[in-house]
Amino acid sequence: MAKQVTKLSDQWLMHRYLTDFEPHHVPHYRFDVVVVGGGAAGGFAALAAADAGSSVAVVMKGDAMVGNTKWAKGGIAAVLDPADSFTRHAQDTITVGCGLSEPSVVKKVIEGGPDSLAKIESMGAAFDRGSDGNLELSKEGGHSFARIVHADGDATGFEMQRAISDALRAHARVHVFENHFAIDLLTQVDGQVEGLLCLSGRQEKVVFASSQVVLATGGAGQIFRETTNPDIATGDGIAMALRAGAVLRDMEFYQFHPTCLYIAGAARILISEIVRGAGGILRDKSGYRFMPDCHEAAELAPRDVVSRAIFKRMVSNDDTSVHLDLSGIEKDPHQAFPTISRHCQFFGIDIAKDPIPVRPGAHYLVGGIKVDSAGRTSIPGLWAVGECSSTGLHGANRMGSNSLLEALVLGESTGKQVAASAVQAIPRTLTPIVPRPHPTLPKGFNLNIDDLTYSLKSAMWRQMGVQRDASNLQELQDQLNFWMQALTGWPKEGARVWELHNMMAVSHVATNGALERKESRGVHSRTDYPELNENEPFHLEQRPRFRGPGIGRIDIQKKNLSTEAQPQ
Repeated sequence: MAKQVTKLSDQWLMHRYLTDFEPHHVPHYRFDVVVVGGGAAGGFAALAAADAGSSVAVVMKGDAMVGNTKWAKGGIAAVLDPADSFTRHAQDTITVGCGLSEPSVVKKVIEGGPDSLAKIESMGAAFDRGSDGNLELSKEGGHSFARIVHADGDATGFEMQRAISDALRAHARVHVFENHFAIDLLTQVDGQVEGLLCLSGRQEKVVFASSQVVLATGGAGQIFRETTNPDIATGDGIAMALRAGAVLRDMEFYQFHPTCLYIAGAARILISEIVRGAGGILRDKSGYRFMPDCHEAAELAPRDVVSRAIFKRMVSNDDTSVHLDLSGIEKDPHQAFPTISRHCQFFGIDIAKDPIPVRPGAHYLVGGIKVDSAGRTSIPGLWAVGECSSTGLHGANRMGSNSLLEALVLGESTGKQVAASAVQAIPRTLTPIVPRPHPTLPKGFNLNIDDLTYSLKSAMWRQMGVQRDASNLQELQDQLNFWMQALTGWPKEGARVWELHNMMAVSHVATNGALERKESRGVHSRTDYPELNENEPFHLEQRPRFRGPGIGRIDIQKKNLSTEAQPQ
């Protein structure tokens, strides 16, 4: 059994709050439940809580159609074919999770799949069906059976988000607040959540007062230069939870999607695994198909395997990308994958005959805020669902299309639990936040936030990317500490500055985890520790310990699976 080890990271410069707050000077709204994020997980949590009788505020960083869910190109994994089984789907998930998936969570999510799919269909979501009227089922990497439901080929997320957004707006007990930037969680001295401080679309501070807050803020792909995530995915919810004292788990596990469209000047559009499932082949610049040399499942190997294979091919061939060849698939690629077709056509690429340049990109945060089976974090009154949470489903590697499944199933179950807790909650007086101190800056001094942001993203991509080693990770950690010291002393405020604070915080704990996990497991690959430590599978937990204004350290705990306890 692994020894339980508690360590402290290097000094970490971070304030408990990003700004000050005086309750009497800021408008506030009181709700039974506040949900931060309106994607699949947040939307289902909000609807479930509202159906149970709670008044619910859904606070969104942008408008309802800009979150991570919209950009999901794959689909929802669900056992619908009689020849398939829950047991088979569970075993696939556990195998891909590399020893860190929790069987009870896997069972709950997978068995809830068919009902959740039926629920979102009842809300108006339309999925692709064959000529016989039955749902079309595709196969993706890691799945032993065709069980992926999709919409308009490669636009599943858009269709889901449309249906969820319509349902939120139509519900009498749900109030949607778009274009509200969530700054910080407000807590009492005893740690109990008391609300959420936001910046409104009018650039005014507002408070959503509630003893029950659900974080559904998605991932943090924007900490990397190459990512499939939208611009808003800056890890805000994870960083807010960390500043509030919540436990984060396995933050070193960041999944890189193997096939992102790579054209200078183009957004890094995700090319779904459905494309490889339909027969798309990966070739290097000489035209050689290399994936059969790397894994028996070739292009349909787990995502971490394909990403590393592409990365190694790029390095060995001194090339910026490899190519995805769709010329041999049975369907017309333009009809089967209209979104990818339109993007490529803009650059003169005919996907039916021309090779598509692709490379890996940061895609999905497998770790996150630690929650129990109900979605509770270690902070009283704080809950988390979706990509920002660490539920135990994915382990060390997410299997394709399991994330939307998790969002729907656990989003709904958490929403019901939150509503039950809200009934018993007692409103409290909001606690002021005192202004934080700032050093005197030299005359004319300025901090270029855009340049610092790009430098962070580039450093994370180089040194915390597909492959890692101790030397690069330690150099990165030193650089992060240097940047964070400057940023912490910067007096200017605003969404862009606060986003960078959040990106720095998430990058810090992710790099902490990568340094501490001296093995290669799932999506975490270290060239200096290339082997899996099969004897001691463990989780890495991190939480802050504040020691004064702006000064903190991170507790890092190594938790063996057999002794791990759920947060209380």
